[in-house]
Order: sequence, then structure tokens, then C-alpha cells
Amino acid sequence: MSARPSRWMLAAALLGVSAMAGAANAASRPTVILAGSLIDGVSPRPRSGVAVVVVDGHIKAVRDRGAADLPTDADVIDLGSATLLPGLIDTHTHVFLQGEVPEEGGYDAQLLKHPLSYRVARAIVAARRAIDQGFTTIRDVETEGAGYGDVGIRQAIDGGIVPGPHMFVATLSISTTGGYQLEDYAPELQMPKGAQIIDGPVEARKAARAQLDHGADWIKVYMTHRSWLDGAGNLVSQPTLTVDELRAIVDETHGWGRKVACHAYNGIGLQRALDGGCDSIEHGLELTDAQIQQMLRQGTWYVPTLAVYFKDWDPADTASGRRDRKRCEVHAISFRKALKAGVKIAFGTDMGGIKWSEQIAQEFAYMVEGGMTPMQAIQSATSRAAELLGRTGEIGVIAEGAEADLVAVGADPLADVHRLESVGFVMKDGRVWRNELGGHR
Repeated sequence: MSARPSRWMLAAALLGVSAMAGAANAASRPTVILAGSLIDGVSPRPRSGVAVVVVDGHIKAVRDRGAADLPTDADVIDLGSATLLPGLIDTHTHVFLQGEVPEEGGYDAQLLKHPLSYRVARAIVAARRAIDQGFTTIRDVETEGAGYGDVGIRQAIDGGIVPGPHMFVATLSISTTGGYQLEDYAPELQMPKGAQIIDGPVEARKAARAQLDHGADWIKVYMTHRSWLDGAGNLVSQPTLTVDELRAIVDETHGWGRKVACHAYNGIGLQRALDGGCDSIEHGLELTDAQIQQMLRQGTWYVPTLAVYFKDWDPADTASGRRDRKRCEVHAISFRKALKAGVKIAFGTDMGGIKWSEQIAQEFAYMVEGGMTPMQAIQSATSRAAELLGRTGEIGVIAEGAEADLVAVGADPLADVHRLESVGFVMKDGRVWRNELGGHR
């Protein structure tokens, strides 16, 4: 009687075939991207005539265009004279917010009238717009009343269900009673809020735990709320959390190996944010010299989000219009002082506060007008932003071993940063999402 293979032998054989197929798939065909110049996200000057070798979603090598050791079996994408850069990073967005457009009912309508399914659909579109414009990574700092929707959007992108950038998410955000919208409704009505409301260190810690447990990469805290001008014309902002409340959140979040971003305009609330140990100041409209020195000592990041404050002002003869203009006046001063002092600055736009139909890259021009060189502005959206996110060397840089997130523009962005508003090539994880610049051979 002939011997028959056992079930275990058959299973082992099948596993062997499966492993061989997996190995063959893993050894994917390399891609070589040729470009006229390269800004790698770290170096002070661009490099001319380059070839970037991409294998299995990562950068295998960066070589001169005519290097002898380039793979001969590669797919070649020749971008001609274009400038190649790392995928851009926006560290302050809101995919669930669609601009506070008065004719559409403003912020309140988004929470009161739009079903969550509708908001999810718009958030998916916002995420697609981000990657289409060359932003291959975003930090989305709260869902504005849409719960843990950002966790689901991130999961859908990572699973290849919908297109979009890598997402770091902050879920609900945290503020205090009287410290966030919706407001000015009848006091007997319990209105939804755009942030999770806490009072006291115990509630603060519990909120952080819940958000971290449900998938938050960062915790977002509101340290100021409303702002207005006092009788002397100075900008005043309402403080929210106490130092003890914030310290409970920071202690819990740092214990999970994650970080805390603090929305803070100026004054008492901003000082509490620094004293409580936040990792990044968001907006930071008015920084004192002492606060800048404290940021330097503590290593606190600054995400200034300039563009959103320099547009759409209320009329000049209104209290809110005067406030809007004062915000810009002190913001411009603070940005220049922080830059000169060497505070760590990362690119962030507050997209969502700005309509997603607008250009994300408009922020670059405001940063350059505020005193940055074009290269500094680009690095704030590449290697510096990656450092803020704890991903140094992995994203925001064109270097061996980094993820193959790449973008290109047809003209030199160091000559005019507005050119970053016209990205013509986008690659994420080694996959080409858009290519309007070069031939594929």
C-alpha cells in the first residue's frame, strides 16, 4: 500500500507555498524617481540631479541621477526639472470642521443640524483634499462634537478603504464648564459641546484615560476660550483649566507615552499651559518674553497657525473686528520673537477653521512674511513636524530607511513658497497618488 501524506504534511506544504508567495510579493519591483533637485527636509541647501530608490514603501537609497548602482529592473518616474520634497505634514487640522461659514449656519449648524454620517462623508473628502495637496501626514486635533469619528477615519485610511494621509488623532479634546461652544442658548437647555467638559483633576484624568483608551494619539486641551479687548485695548483671553487639572491630564498622557497639545491664546491660560507641562502651544497669539524663555527651557513646541487669524475679519467698527485686528498685531510680533529666540516651531494651519476648499499650503507664505526663510518654513512642515510627532527619521525626510512619502512641485519653492500650493506629484507609502509632472517608464 502506497504511503499517503498526512494532514500535517499537507498543511506544512501549503504553508511553505504560502510563505514562498509572500516572499515573492515582499520582493516587489523597485521604483526610481528622478528629479531636477531635492529638498530632503533637513539639509540647509537643495541637492541637484537626484535619483530616489523606493522599495516596499520605504526609501532604499538617495543617489545622483547618473549613479552606476541604480537598479536596472526598476520602474522609473522621471519628474524632469521638478523639485522633490518629503511629504508635507500639517500638525493642526480638523477634518470634521468645515469652516465657520455664516450662510451655512456657522459652527452651531454643524453640531445641531448635520447628521454624523454627513459629517463623516465631509471628513473623508477633507482627508482626500489633504493628500491631493501633498500633505501625506496630518495631526487632527479634535472632532468638534463628532466623538471618536477621527479614529474611524484613521482606521479606514490605514486599511485602504478610503484615500487620505497618515493621521495622528486627538478625538474629543478637553475643556471646562463655560469653556467651549455651543453657547448662548436658553440656560435650561442642555446643548451639545464641541469638546469634552470636565471640572477638577479627577475628572480631567478620567477624560484623558478614556480618550487614550479609545484611540487618541494626542490629547488636546483648551487652556483659553473667548477673547476680547479690555478698556486699554489689550487682548484678554478667558482661562479654562487650572494648573492642577492640566497636570493630571499631562501626567496621565505622558504615562501612556503620548503628548498633550494646548490651545492657548495668551495671558493666564497660556501661562497655566506652560506651568502644567504641555508639549505644544497651539496658536499662541501673544507670547511674553518670559513665556518664550520658559518654552525654550521646557522644550515646548509652538504651532502658530497664522493664516486662519489673518483673514475673514469682522468689520473694523465692531468689537469683534477690533479684537480680530489686535489678534493679528500681537500674533505677528509673537511669531517673530519666538523664531528669533529659537523656539521649536511646527507647521499647522487650523484647516477646518479655514474651509477645506482653500489651499492648505497658504500657511507657508504667512510664515515667510513673518520672518522665516523658505527653507525654514519647509522644514517646519517636514523634519520639524516629524520631530513634534515623535517620528524623526521616519517621515518628513528623504533619507534611507524613511517612509516613501514624497511630493514634487514644478518650480523652485525656495524662490517662491507659493509654488507649494501647486503640488504636481504625490507618493504615500511608495504608492503614487498623483503625477502630473513626469513620465513613467
